[in-house]
Amino acid sequence: MKNYGKLTAGLIAAWFIFALSASALHLFKNDSNRVGLGVALAALTPILVFSLWFGISQKFREFTLSLNPRALTVVQSWRILGFSFVLLQAYGLLPAVFALPAGYGDMAVGATATLVAWKLADPRHRKSFILWQLLGITDLVMAVGLGTTARLLNPHGASMVLMTVLPLSLVPTFLVPLFLIFHTICIAQARAWKSASDTTHQTARPAQASAMGRLQSQRRAG
Repeated sequence: MKNYGKLTAGLIAAWFIFALSASALHLFKNDSNRVGLGVALAALTPILVFSLWFGISQKFREFTLSLNPRALTVVQSWRILGFSFVLLQAYGLLPAVFALPAGYGDMAVGATATLVAWKLADPRHRKSFILWQLLGITDLVMAVGLGTTARLLNPHGASMVLMTVLPLSLVPTFLVPLFLIFHTICIAQARAWKSASDTTHQTARPAQASAMGRLQSQRRAG
């Protein structure tokens, strides 16, 4: 597991360095008032790599499921910085059709992340925990969808060019896919809580029946 931890940390670091370097070289910059193909490829590639790795490697799957769901959830508190989208929109630097839903959605997720990690990240609150993770994914997907269609939804609105240059280019190329992966891992963990709980109950029932049987036998013998 330690080897997987080091490998995963190395891959995340390499991914961040790539996103930062490519942004510094203006490889993602797009002046056509939309998020371009380069940003889309940078965002989708790590998600596809994770999905394939998770699907075909049992050891990697076991490693991801062993991660602390509270820590993965607390990381989402960084999304409180979504207020920057709202601020930039107020100055006319981002289109409202994208900035307001994405900004307020991120702020809602970021503001509740610590509370969710503290109160809901356990089998007793499994459904609520999964629901919050799904809402976080919905916010990310909505933001990406609005970012890519902003020019169509509001042709005369502000440009999306700021999202394709530093520092905001790191949001779609690094942070969004990373947060999405963390949400996915947390949901997979919560589903495993149910399986473990079911197994425990199934094991406990025969034991309880056996204990009751022994007690009844002792009573009859007495």
